[in-house]
Amino acid sequence: MEMTAQQDVRAKQAANAPKHLTAWIIAVSILILIGGTLFLYSRVSWQQALLYVLGAFGGFVLYQAHFGFTSAWRKFILYRQGEGIRAQMIMMAAASALFLPLLVKGSALGHPVSGYVFGVGVSVIVGAFLFGIGMQLGDGCASGTLYHIGGGDANGIVTLIGFIAGSVIATTHFDVWAKMPQWEPFSFIGEFGPLGGFLLQLVLLAVVYYAVTVMEKRRHGQRVAASLENHHGWKAIYKGPWPLLVGALLLAVTNALVLMISGKPWGITSAFALWGAKFVQLFGIDPTAWAYWQDEAKRQALANPLYYDTTTVMDISLMVGALLAAALAGRYTKPVQWKRPTRMTIGALIGGLMMGYGARLAFGCNIGAYFGGIASFSAHGWAWFVFAFLGSLIGVKLRPYCAYKN
Repeated sequence: MEMTAQQDVRAKQAANAPKHLTAWIIAVSILILIGGTLFLYSRVSWQQALLYVLGAFGGFVLYQAHFGFTSAWRKFILYRQGEGIRAQMIMMAAASALFLPLLVKGSALGHPVSGYVFGVGVSVIVGAFLFGIGMQLGDGCASGTLYHIGGGDANGIVTLIGFIAGSVIATTHFDVWAKMPQWEPFSFIGEFGPLGGFLLQLVLLAVVYYAVTVMEKRRHGQRVAASLENHHGWKAIYKGPWPLLVGALLLAVTNALVLMISGKPWGITSAFALWGAKFVQLFGIDPTAWAYWQDEAKRQALANPLYYDTTTVMDISLMVGALLAAALAGRYTKPVQWKRPTRMTIGALIGGLMMGYGARLAFGCNIGAYFGGIASFSAHGWAWFVFAFLGSLIGVKLRPYCAYKN
């Protein structure tokens, strides 16, 4: 009887352990967000503190809406399920509408505002193509890698290591790609005016939306909508999952607020190059001799503490926001699976390397180049979409060799 009582106590303790862990994670996440906000407000500026909060909100939304770029493309390639891509087109349309007045005016909150508008050339084509392959091998894009880490996916840590390494490699010979042929930056609103550019943007988004829907109906006979599993009624506000459409609209608002506050759209991967450069400095290597760091703004970012870098601040808070969302959703009631198949680990590392390298060549990732580029009415954003998608066609074929289940 005594042994049975002890066993009952241990069983109850084991059952309560996940609940205690979840409570601790929620508390720590909130403390990190509050503490980070106050720190940035006192050390940098109110803008940096607010961007930190926005990054956390973006991570929270990405996790609760399960808003994946990689998985959305993969589901369409393999199964012709287009809900994720349609949600991306709606997100782009909403962001474009919010970006337009800010870009036309050219200022907000007393400082200049400009979008991501870059030329289309060999570097963008090759970089986006490599990124597309890498995002499937790494099982996540740039934003996906970060919110997966917050959500307790150990594979995301491996992908991030590769991401940083690939970014550093690209910066060592960035000038080689910069000298390759490319067209001049092309802005829809710059060439066709605000109204003409906006209408052209909507037409392109509608074409993609329509094409995806037609191909989906040919396969399934109707549009396929993902069901919301484990719906919690009104508690879904903090437990999730959220409809993709809600995630799309909230991410569009987030990006527009980032543009308004920081003067540029949301970005992710430039921070990875900065982290990598800071790391190699610990071993006596001088990154300022590399082509990528010849730009004065980049050299200044390298000289400053990391908390002065907006992208770094938002990347960190994105992971914390996803961590909070995952804890509220009950993710940490189950143990994190640290043990991964070796092939999956190798695939994640290679995928991260390809994405890190490709993102530097293509002026950004799925957030900076694709989301930010298209919302900025830049032709390079559309070029990134096309060639990254082509890369994903190959990446999806390679995934089984990395022990992934599509």
